[in-house]
Amino acid sequence: MEQKEPVLVLYDREEEYARLFSEYLKRQKELPWQIHTYTRAEELLAGEKSGEVTMLVVAESSCEEALNTLQPTCQAILNESGTLRFHQFPNINKYQEAGQVWKELLALYVETTGIRMPLLCAEYKTRFIGMYSPVHRCLQSTFALSFAQLMAEKHPTLYLNFEHYVGIIELLPERQDRDLADLLYFLAGDEGKFPLRMQTVIQRKGNLDYIPPMRNGQNLLGITWEEWRSLFQRIEELGKYEYVILDLSESIQGLLDVLQMCIKVFTLTREDKMSQCKLDQYEQLLSLCEKEEVKGKTRKLNLPYFQRLPVEMEQYTRGELADYVRKEIETLEE
Repeated sequence: MEQKEPVLVLYDREEEYARLFSEYLKRQKELPWQIHTYTRAEELLAGEKSGEVTMLVVAESSCEEALNTLQPTCQAILNESGTLRFHQFPNINKYQEAGQVWKELLALYVETTGIRMPLLCAEYKTRFIGMYSPVHRCLQSTFALSFAQLMAEKHPTLYLNFEHYVGIIELLPERQDRDLADLLYFLAGDEGKFPLRMQTVIQRKGNLDYIPPMRNGQNLLGITWEEWRSLFQRIEELGKYEYVILDLSESIQGLLDVLQMCIKVFTLTREDKMSQCKLDQYEQLLSLCEKEEVKGKTRKLNLPYFQRLPVEMEQYTRGELADYVRKEIETLEE
């Protein structure tokens, strides 16, 4: 017998919210359900059969006993009052950002149904680009973020930051949102759940997807190269991204191995003697560790002076720096 596609039923008597949130859900890629939306209980009960609803999402003010006949696999309440009137079901704040509601529903679905998401046929061959310099305060992350956002204008792109102290507050997770540490934790779980779980961690800025970096950079030191390799392989298997931009630092184990797997490495430097000595020592280490291949695919850049640098992430695709980065991207794509 052919297995039916999972069904998410959204029921809210507030018609505008039901319509807008339903439209938002349908725009999400790799949606694991069909979406059925109702604003009247009689239409819902007439349209859905008992036991065939995978997930029932009901606004708090629309919840009624008659819905119990549907017997969904899991149910969530869109909480409107701030109190737990229906404490037997998971409650999700209805009035937070739609993206956050979506992520909480997805996380609940994965954990309560035990669903295994088959790996989709890879749409893209994923290529990793590394950003690393032994010279600090050389605008590496500023360059990397501008590069990632400009790449995302034409190519599906993911940005990952591995700095001990990120310094870009917009990248850090708000409240208790998940971050890179959670994604690593998911590696140990059911492989079939990883694609959906990853969606609960991803944040988006413009066209660019990114995983919030770890708030506690000290945790980076304890992750082995084997764990990083496993993470990169999982991301590659998804086939969702054409490019993954790695903003690297000495805080991760296996740094040289990560650089070796990249198709291109950008190393920013400066002209002063101390910076040149650091760069020389780094290149000697590559030779000592038999990573000469990294040298061959490294582009060393001594950035010119920019009168104005971006302050907020929305500004990283405009101005002098963006113009400079675009030329580097054009060289890469040739």
